Amino acid sequence: MPATPRLFLASLLLGLTVSCASVRFDRDTTTSGTFESTGLAFTILSIDLPKSAIDIARENASDARQPNTQITDATVYPYLGWFDWLLDVIGVRYATVSGTWGFAPE
Repeated sequence: MPATPRLFLASLLLGLTVSCASVRFDRDTTTSGTFESTGLAFTILSIDLPKSAIDIARENASDARQPNTQITDATVYPYLGWFDWLLDVIGVRYATVSGTWGFAPE
């Protein structure tokens, strides 16, 4: 196999296994606020690369080291219910985790 097709195939596989994540913090007071964290993962044959999208989103929020982080909502898209196994064959999943952080005055 010539080097060019091998390089293209390696680049394609690397691009498919890359995950994306983001986190946004909004301040309500000087010591508290809300956050939203997202994660994107590629799934092939029930193996999440690099890990599951919900884990990426949760770890991303945790790595920010905000005090008293409380997750109030977590969702994964797409969610097909009983047919979710179809996405375990090959698919892309996007997760969102949101909640509060800090200590709000009473």
